[in-house]
Amino acid sequence: MSKQYSLTEGNILSSLTRFAMPVLFALFLQALYGGIDLLIVGQFATTIDVSGVATGSMVMHTITMVVTGLSVGITVIVGQKIGEGKPQEAGKAIGSGICFFGIVTAVLTVLIVFGSDAIATFMHAPKDAFEETSSYILICGMGSVFFVAYNVIGSIFRGLGDSKTPLITVAIACVFNIAGDLLLVAVFGMGARGAALATVLSQATSVLISLLVIKTRQQPFDFSKDYICFNKSLITTEFKLGFPVALQELLVGLSFLVIQMIVNSIGVTASAGVGVAEKLCTFVMLVPSAYAQSMTAFVAQNAGAGKPERASKGLFYGIATSVAVGVVVGYTAFFHGDILSSIFTADAEVILSSHSYLKAYAIDCVLTPFLFCFIGYYNGYGRTLFVMVQGLVGAFCVRIPVAFFVSRIPDATLFHIGLATPSSTVIQIILCLYMLHRLKKKGFYSAFLQ
Repeated sequence: MSKQYSLTEGNILSSLTRFAMPVLFALFLQALYGGIDLLIVGQFATTIDVSGVATGSMVMHTITMVVTGLSVGITVIVGQKIGEGKPQEAGKAIGSGICFFGIVTAVLTVLIVFGSDAIATFMHAPKDAFEETSSYILICGMGSVFFVAYNVIGSIFRGLGDSKTPLITVAIACVFNIAGDLLLVAVFGMGARGAALATVLSQATSVLISLLVIKTRQQPFDFSKDYICFNKSLITTEFKLGFPVALQELLVGLSFLVIQMIVNSIGVTASAGVGVAEKLCTFVMLVPSAYAQSMTAFVAQNAGAGKPERASKGLFYGIATSVAVGVVVGYTAFFHGDILSSIFTADAEVILSSHSYLKAYAIDCVLTPFLFCFIGYYNGYGRTLFVMVQGLVGAFCVRIPVAFFVSRIPDATLFHIGLATPSSTVIQIILCLYMLHRLKKKGFYSAFLQ
């Protein structure tokens, strides 16, 4: 296998970091999709539009994370087959994945397009911002094929050990998104609808560029149109690996949506404030998110190559480096969150609400590097069922109950409600450490392969 795609050789920290950096920048640019939407809407539209984009984009982010979770099955299988030196089997896994996600796309499109009003109602979108919220969701739903294709293609590249190509394509698409937002929102005054349309068009651009790259560049896997078929065995394996992660992402995402619903009931200002804070949190959590994705590919390839010790050291290095960054980012978010919030809105009350909520996330900045690296590690070894369980425990046994009960306390602030998130992270880390202890007792590597 070409060293360009291999994560099984060379210095561990260097290999992991070189792979993670393009993933980080790609996630940063992807976060700009929603961030730029909110920024331009906040500067050139109304607080009602900000609330609509905030709630609508959170819904779409949750759906995107479900698709990303499902695609973990492709990342793991492709990574393992590349690590084993079986390019033909990697190609067949990709072909089966294309068929599977074709069905996923059709189902999502129907559900979102015809259920946009129901989703906005479920989210308790403020009455004044209901139409903007529903329209944002509807337009994004009509472009489901593009955001599904983007995430599936990204999962394939990560499995191959190639994190640079997705970075290039998303960078180009980000430029289109900014241009689209400025034209549709700032010039034509389309508000939330313009932001949604710009996002869809930019994702379509990213997909087209990615397909062009795949067609013109030699890849480390064999592929033919005959591979695009419903291979029951491969699809079943991909589904078994990806479904637990997808379900976890869905239910964990729902837990954050419940928090948004709780805040939406307070009013438009609180709704917009949490929306701004959530957008900032997407950037705040970029480093641990990048390591989570990178760790999955790194561990999958090394598991396929029979190098468990290298995978374990990769986990250690991932945690150490991301925690160091988390301390700096957390400090900035806690003490200077008002400055960060002012990037997205000029409304003083929204800035105050956003900073209050962001302080709780600042605490989480030091905790998530542990959790996200563990999640990537277990996903890489195919322990996706455990990943699902720990995510559900954190979401439904800690995050939602804490947020609900705290919101009922008189004079509770958004900071107090936001503390539900780091509380759940602590419990999830404890579960991950317990699982690691159990696996080591059973015979570390062999236990993972059972």
